[in-house]
Amino acid sequence: MPGFDPALELQRGSSISTVSYIDEPGQHDENPRPAVQMENTYQLGPVKRFPVLTVNNILKDVLTSYLQEEKYEAELCRQMTKTISEVIKARVKELMIPRYKLIVLIGIGQLSEQNNLRIASRCLWDPSSDTFASYAFKNSSLFAVANVYAVYFE
Repeated sequence: MPGFDPALELQRGSSISTVSYIDEPGQHDENPRPAVQMENTYQLGPVKRFPVLTVNNILKDVLTSYLQEEKYEAELCRQMTKTISEVIKARVKELMIPRYKLIVLIGIGQLSEQNNLRIASRCLWDPSSDTFASYAFKNSSLFAVANVYAVYFE
């Protein structure tokens, strides 16, 4: 991109995002990004808290709109997890919450007679600034769980 300066973009609060898929071997970046030197801001906490309730509404809206009428089909759901995670990440980034790193995890499964699935996660973080949002969706054929982890980047 002509005129693109990563250091300037980081100062403006925008970020560069990449997506990698385990199922696409051999897709490696030939030109690694140069390390960006940034000056200390001495800001130890977020100016604006991460809006968990707003993100929960985004999760509910996206999962419902994409999956309400869908029937479970393994290959379709595999693609939908990628699409839904990108849509959620884009919608959360539109909130312009500075200095938070986002991790979006989506799981879609088939409903059956024996639904005894438990999903758990552990994170090492600062409870005063880091947080998460989660939403579970279910229709007649499938279930989905969406988690967004927001980790403050000092």
